[in-house]
Amino acid sequence: MGSLQLSSCGSSFCSLPFNLINSTIANSHSTLRPSKPLSFLSRGKIRAVSTSQENPSGAIDPEQPPLVDFAFVSSVLLPDQTPDVHLRQACGGQKLRNIMLDSNIDLYGPYARTLLNCGGVGTCGTCMVEVVQGKELLNPRTGKEKEHLKKKPKNWRLACQTTVGKPDSRGLVVVQQLPEWKAHEWRYEEILVDPSQPS
Repeated sequence: MGSLQLSSCGSSFCSLPFNLINSTIANSHSTLRPSKPLSFLSRGKIRAVSTSQENPSGAIDPEQPPLVDFAFVSSVLLPDQTPDVHLRQACGGQKLRNIMLDSNIDLYGPYARTLLNCGGVGTCGTCMVEVVQGKELLNPRTGKEKEHLKKKPKNWRLACQTTVGKPDSRGLVVVQQLPEWKAHEWRYEEILVDPSQPS
């Protein structure tokens, strides 16, 4: 059983259950830092820890339906100053916009009213997200994305133009919601844990 640990300044605040697929984490240690560090704001750390070792060969259980794991990080901190992370699972082959809306994840923020966004046709550019982990599961940027995001970091996407994998895809996608409105800085780390070792 894995967990997604949230911490700020190196101190652990809470641990949420999160069943990560063995093949999700390829590197034993990796850290991704979003751009534009904000030194005067709280710096958080999100750590995904995989301890799922039911099948030592790394093979996927054929009875388990193929699902993609998602960790959506809110643009605002919780009252205890830790990142607000929402864990979801969805079948691949869908638009990220639909996955977020179906999972009740805030996508549009201040542009949530119908007249302020285009409803998913890629003309307004208000459904921007920052993909922190899992870019390999996404389709390449579309022409509409290239137009709207030409001055944005390469890992920013329009959720309405982003398809996550195929129906049989598995993996982990970590998404920063509303990156333009982000009021804190955090980093994501992956570590593998040997379940036979005491914690």
